[in-house]
Amino acid sequence: MQRRRFVAGVGAAAATVGLPFLASAPALADSARFGQGIASGQPHASGMVLWTRLTGAGLGERVPVAWEIADDEQFRRVVARGAETAEAAWGHSVHAEPAGLASDRWYWYRFAALGQQSETGRTRTAPDAHAATDRLRFVITSCQRYESGHYAAWRHIAAADLDLVLFLGDYIYEGRAARDSVRTLEAGTAFTLDQYRARYATYKSDPLLRAAHAALPWMLIWDDHEVANDYANLRGVDLAVDMRARRSAAYQAYWEHMPFPQSARPVGPDMRIVGRTDWGSLVRIHRVDDRQYRDPQACPKPGRGGSNTVRLADCPELLDPKRSLLGAEQERWLADGWDLARPWNLLMQQSLMSRFAWTDPAQGGTYWTDAWDGYAPSRTRVLGAAAEKKVPGLVVVGGDVHSNYVADLKVDYDDPKSAVMASEFCGTSITSLSLAQSRVDAALPFNPHVHYGRSDQRGFTRFEMTRTELRASLEVVDRPLDPASGITTAARFVVDQAQPGPVAG
Repeated sequence: MQRRRFVAGVGAAAATVGLPFLASAPALADSARFGQGIASGQPHASGMVLWTRLTGAGLGERVPVAWEIADDEQFRRVVARGAETAEAAWGHSVHAEPAGLASDRWYWYRFAALGQQSETGRTRTAPDAHAATDRLRFVITSCQRYESGHYAAWRHIAAADLDLVLFLGDYIYEGRAARDSVRTLEAGTAFTLDQYRARYATYKSDPLLRAAHAALPWMLIWDDHEVANDYANLRGVDLAVDMRARRSAAYQAYWEHMPFPQSARPVGPDMRIVGRTDWGSLVRIHRVDDRQYRDPQACPKPGRGGSNTVRLADCPELLDPKRSLLGAEQERWLADGWDLARPWNLLMQQSLMSRFAWTDPAQGGTYWTDAWDGYAPSRTRVLGAAAEKKVPGLVVVGGDVHSNYVADLKVDYDDPKSAVMASEFCGTSITSLSLAQSRVDAALPFNPHVHYGRSDQRGFTRFEMTRTELRASLEVVDRPLDPASGITTAARFVVDQAQPGPVAG
């Protein structure tokens, strides 16, 4: 991508880019040119990614967009500014990457183009990797089906005292909800680039979602619905669909609408979202991809791809050690990158990792094949490698299942002597509906390692991590169909850094 970049370091005079910002006029938050808002993401110790996408009629093939970042909200102290070229071929998206910023501090940023100015966003850098960092405050979120509810959860997140939003997948849904729609979604299922772009435009029309993007930096990974339900590598549920072409369209639209760096721009059906961030000396955050590299799900329904719920006796393929949820290369990458010096390792992944048997495991058990239960030997390898290295403070977070689960992680769930070696918090959805609570209640006795299981809650999980403990609160929206809804703390858990396993409190 052809771009112009002029970046001034902290304390230096900012360069002139020919697109002056408005000195005294208010920001045009609802302007035609910045109708999808602004965002920041993937923060590191000296910078982050600043994102926007130009909207409205009459945009040319190449449009210059100015940006600036300041260490005060009034922009009296601009520390860096530059310009990017928004190209029609890439959805007129902007992915600015200021560098040379001070670590571990808050900044404010904005954009200007075609005589209009964006709203102001707030973001921050991470602490230096060697800094004596004592705290990280973050939330985990996922699964925000637009037509299934309103985004009251995002209003509470935007107002909270946090450092990061960790988004764990299903930012959009490629199709329409089969039931209980409360908001209008454009017709059809997304297959082409234009259709995926239209779906993102609908989601980003929500002011509460835009406010959460403008208030805090995000780290993101995807799950299946950014492309297609239950897709696995290059196989979808409908075996006749060309998943290479569909992935190419979906991955490009995802990059165009998310605060990812230029280096992550997809090439055809390939885009790398895997990575690590060290938050000072406190925690290493690992981000993995459980869609692009996995083996197809075992024992799908006849003539279909995708997931199924099967008895172990009827699907011996579930125990095939050659199959992997992450792929062999990514499994090695994860095993080689655990941090043994910091007190915590936080694994951002997409789904429920702990075993969840729907019928008695002593009688063989029944399992859902899309999550880690469909790849049990892969789970054993990942957790076994971490246990062998004695990885400190391992906490796994996930989403996907539209339910709140808090669980112990073990290498071998069939061995009663297998020690708890990590803690799991699988957060519920922002809006997406789940199965009946009665089904979860019936299964919980078969899963004594699961301390909490609720499918009837929408919201997010909030965390505060210190060097000695992790505190988690499950925040539940009171009225998911009301954008003005309040929120209630449904449960609290604590993880002792020296003793894996969540404890109620």
